[in-house]
Amino acid sequence: MKSVMTALAAATVCTFFTGAALAEPKTNLLHQWATGSDAQAIAKLGEMFTAKGGKWEQTSIAGHTANTLAKLRADVIAGNAPPAVQLKGPEIAEWNKTGMTADLDELAASEGWEKVVAPELLPVMKPTGKWVAAPMNIHRINWLWASPKVMQAAGVAEMPKTWAEFNAACDKIVASGKICISHSTADWTDSTVFEVVLYGQDIDLYRKAFVEGDVESMRSPGMVKAFEQMRLMTTKYMDPGMVGRDWDSMSALVGKGDAAFHIMGDWTIGLLTAAGFKEGTDYVCAQAPTDWGKPGFILNSDSVVFFKQKDQDYIDGQKLLASLILSPDFQTVFNQAKGSIPARLDIDLSKGFNPCQQLSQKDLQASIKDGTLVRSMAHNMTIPQKMRGAIMDSITEFVATPDMSAEDGANAMADAAEAQK
Repeated sequence: MKSVMTALAAATVCTFFTGAALAEPKTNLLHQWATGSDAQAIAKLGEMFTAKGGKWEQTSIAGHTANTLAKLRADVIAGNAPPAVQLKGPEIAEWNKTGMTADLDELAASEGWEKVVAPELLPVMKPTGKWVAAPMNIHRINWLWASPKVMQAAGVAEMPKTWAEFNAACDKIVASGKICISHSTADWTDSTVFEVVLYGQDIDLYRKAFVEGDVESMRSPGMVKAFEQMRLMTTKYMDPGMVGRDWDSMSALVGKGDAAFHIMGDWTIGLLTAAGFKEGTDYVCAQAPTDWGKPGFILNSDSVVFFKQKDQDYIDGQKLLASLILSPDFQTVFNQAKGSIPARLDIDLSKGFNPCQQLSQKDLQASIKDGTLVRSMAHNMTIPQKMRGAIMDSITEFVATPDMSAEDGANAMADAAEAQK
């Protein structure tokens, strides 16, 4: 009797379920948040799911996105598609083409998702017009994190706003004996920095090359210019320790005052906070340099896509999970822990959020108004994975080959991308 009453209570709480009075909503979320603040953030979702009467299970796959995709493909081939998977960008559209994704339109309409979710995310969550995924957050990629102590000691009065100002600041910082750019070389970290450079120099070229995947634009003088800036940064402003450095220790060099700047997404907030560093004292944040003088925003978003299920408990679990993901409570708790901002634009960030997160929301809204919001190539929000991987490999090859010219770097990128079309 006790178990029946528990199930009835769960069904009562989940008022959007129909015809499932004795159901126990359940899920098994496949994701790659295996460690650190990411794992802590996703644990919040599990706690909320359980508190609503659901049975929570998760399968975490450490490492690269490719590892999660490999697990997903294996499960699908085995006839056991997971009920919920952490995916983003073009991967959602690719899986939607298989006809295996669940339809969330009824839930989305009843909860008004269309009115509150950032407009740039709508075509990603609705690749063919129906909701198949729920966005968990919005990450900003084009951040510049800085040590105020290092800047002051080197005579750098304020955060650089253009790439010329950035280079001038770096010259002063290197002359003072400090590392200018904290970096750890890997395909995704190199590509993160490179896309921030290209975006800040030429937003139209960024869209053409990295959003549309136009190969010829990758050979253009503008792309060569971006490689020239990247070469200056890798050979003069980054230190040799970048080759063996753990990616998650990059922010600590800024926090400790060993390096001046760090170019990376806003998950850096979680790393700095966990290490005990304080915003305004140990680090400050600003939009990464742009040469076109407006607020800009390179967007990345974590999301969960849902696959069709036969088991009613899993179907009910999908509705519960999607509803929780887009609830104001989860969007607040999850993003406070992760360093990102809510995918919903109606959440007040004035309490409990880091000042950098508050600036992120402000700049997001300004970039929507000014038409400068773009999705991230490096973080799998634009072009197909094969082309993205080829481009990222070419960027890292350029970083690892100091005598490669900027023109050769641009041509190598175009050749790699063209081979995957």
